Amino acid sequence: MVNIQLVPLHYVYLAFIVLIIAVLVRRKDTTMICVAGIMTIGLLATETLSGSVTGVFNSFIYATKELLSTIFIISIIVAMSRVLIRTGINEIMVTPLTRFIRTPQAAYWGIGLIMMVVSLFFWPSPAVALIGAVLLPVAVRVGLPPIGAAIAMNLFGHGIALSGDYIIQGAPKLTADAAGLPVTSVMVASVPLVVVMGMVSTLTAFWMLRKEMNTIKWKVQEFTHPQQSASESPSEPNQSAPVPTLPLRLRKTFALLIPLLFALDVVLMFILNLQGGDATALIGGTAVVILIAVSLAAHGHSGSEETTHYLIEGFQFGFKVFGPVIPIAAFFYLGDAAITELFVNPLPEGSHGIVNDLGVALAGIVPMNGTVGAITMTVTGAVTGLDGSGFSGISLVGSIAAMFAGTTNAAPVLTALGQVAAIWVGGGTLIPWALIPAAAICGVSPFELARRNLKPVIIGLTVTTIVAIFLI
Repeated sequence: MVNIQLVPLHYVYLAFIVLIIAVLVRRKDTTMICVAGIMTIGLLATETLSGSVTGVFNSFIYATKELLSTIFIISIIVAMSRVLIRTGINEIMVTPLTRFIRTPQAAYWGIGLIMMVVSLFFWPSPAVALIGAVLLPVAVRVGLPPIGAAIAMNLFGHGIALSGDYIIQGAPKLTADAAGLPVTSVMVASVPLVVVMGMVSTLTAFWMLRKEMNTIKWKVQEFTHPQQSASESPSEPNQSAPVPTLPLRLRKTFALLIPLLFALDVVLMFILNLQGGDATALIGGTAVVILIAVSLAAHGHSGSEETTHYLIEGFQFGFKVFGPVIPIAAFFYLGDAAITELFVNPLPEGSHGIVNDLGVALAGIVPMNGTVGAITMTVTGAVTGLDGSGFSGISLVGSIAAMFAGTTNAAPVLTALGQVAAIWVGGGTLIPWALIPAAAICGVSPFELARRNLKPVIIGLTVTTIVAIFLI
């Protein structure tokens, strides 16, 4: 392991991380703290006040570029769902599902399991877009709060499915290569850890939700879908015209065709091996086609103008949701590649980014044995996930696991443990901007979703670490 020298930049970044986490736990806004952190890091990196101030704007631009695809897919899905709600097509689409989802408990586990299965094949981001808009109204109708649906999609998709990644195998390949192990050994070792982590976190979250599900009687007419709230403000300048009532037969036709189109997307993803951004783009393009078709059918000659109005409403919603997230993401992106792109070589030679350097330093100050190694792998994996990308630090996790492994049997377990910790924290269950897709689809605050996930994920990581110690 290369000996990395920590400089003031590392300590300042770590101090602001601790401060931001403390503020998030207290449910306070972190925008000003993040901006202060960016300015402080910019001042240390450039040693000029102008460079520090410039760094704030440039970091916002960098974060926006990184998040742009997510902003667009959410905005387009919202625009499509908006026209489906106004025309009544959405109501017809979800009616058959009520036969199988009749209780809030069934809604929580049903949405979660469906999300997990779809995410295993196509990753969570496309899965959220595929199932969220359709299943959310069903879940709310039977008494599951929107935050409960968001938690289920988040924990099962971005947590269980992504941390195992048994179909696409992106995560285990990265960690296994870094640890010098066969991919299959890491995958096999991860199975009990993923199962334990998934069961503990989802059961804990469900237990915490049960009182809310029993006491709050959600009614469909009382529930404002996020797509509706995006455009029903009295001051909305681009309010679409009232939608003429579509014939029942036409609504039923669209209600049948729309799920078939998304099912065709799933087939095409499998046949063409589309993953990640490509799969999301396919979903987004399909949503645009559906939006145009339904708008033309509903509005006739004014369909073109109304399509534009729906898109405007969708993008207004998307940027409204992402507005408070961009400053936070901008700060945490400085922990990875952004620091060298925005500021000229501020880190010492041999550095791999602030977050990865901190992970290496953490691994270097603890004794090397199985118990301490397991705890260190969990903490290191979690730290590397703080930049909001669970995949950015798992190569580091693999290399550190190889160092801590005292035996051949321990190496795969430690590697898998670090992988699980990094992806559960950074892949989209705790970092607010990483879990925005599920939060936006369900119309809940990403910060509230992160807060609700905090206890289940921490308890899950604790139990999983203990299990890993016994497996070593």
